[in-house]
Amino acid sequence: MAPSLDELRRFALRRSLFTQATLERALETLGFVQADPIRAPARAQDLILMQRVRDYRAGELERRYESLEVEEDFFINYGFLAREAHALMHPRSGLERYTRARERQAERVLAFVQEQGSAHPRDVERALGSGTEKNYWGGLSNVTTRLLDGLHYRGLLRVARREGGIRVYAPARPHRVPEPGDEAERLDALIDLVVQKYAPLPASSLAYAVNRLRYAAPQWQPELKAGLKRARERLGHTEAAGHEWYWPAAEQLASRRRGSASDERVRLLSPFDPVVWDRRRFELFWGWQYRFEAYTPVAKRKLGYYALPLVWDARAVGWANLSFVDGRLTASFGYTEPKLAKDPAFRRALDAELARFERFLTPRRASARASRPR
Repeated sequence: MAPSLDELRRFALRRSLFTQATLERALETLGFVQADPIRAPARAQDLILMQRVRDYRAGELERRYESLEVEEDFFINYGFLAREAHALMHPRSGLERYTRARERQAERVLAFVQEQGSAHPRDVERALGSGTEKNYWGGLSNVTTRLLDGLHYRGLLRVARREGGIRVYAPARPHRVPEPGDEAERLDALIDLVVQKYAPLPASSLAYAVNRLRYAAPQWQPELKAGLKRARERLGHTEAAGHEWYWPAAEQLASRRRGSASDERVRLLSPFDPVVWDRRRFELFWGWQYRFEAYTPVAKRKLGYYALPLVWDARAVGWANLSFVDGRLTASFGYTEPKLAKDPAFRRALDAELARFERFLTPRRASARASRPR
């Protein structure tokens, strides 16, 4: 019997919102954690980990980064990647060549970082500054900052740590050049990482996510179509709600039992959480369109600047906008099921989630409890 959409929803939530673990174990299970610099009320990577790591506090990934087996880099988006998976993407090739003048600038920046051992962009600019230029978003950036970013993407530098949120660079670790014939195996491993993180995926979303691996490993862009074909042949799959769905073959699809204890918890999820990231799947699962509106003009926003989808009992029942200022958490809500706002069980679960957010946002040494409006 074909599974129902409700069973697929519960399967997706159960496998992604796993029992809370240590930070190391959560990073190993996730494989990749997308990053975003906006704090509303915390960065995306912290919001993602808060839902999966016991007693996690905002900024902990950045504070512990140097001791963890992860690397910052671009996968299908920018974020934190398990070191073993990171090695599959490098050395990158097939990149746009620098002009000779640009190449000389890049060589000077690389030599400076190698000589220093590690370098803050401010130090590189002070030593080698070459003015500003237009960046990807139409604003201005220091030339040296963009060169550091380019050398990082090319695998010649790595992020050693962050200081005040700013990347500090160091020479990259040596990359193992793949043996002839390894390409398909390494590409398949990257595709499996995508599926492991975001499954179950409808066929269109699987194709979209695999296509984004052109950023992770541009040298294999011509092989992505063949890689997608192999994935469809080896993955678990089923037909439901008019779509073909895919997930890791070793995993069993959700049990026919409805509900579980974890369903009773309210979750406020990052816009980049694995549960939310695939907007196609989100709308298929829950029947409404989630919009990320941080860059939408205020007058055109429907959900808010940084709306966090609100999930309860395997249903996405609304969204929240949170802020944490001077130790005070404030929240505003919107609901797709307005009657829930008065449901006692839901209110208790929501209050518990807000209390978790207060703890997550409060530094460990702070003892004063933040106030929470009703």
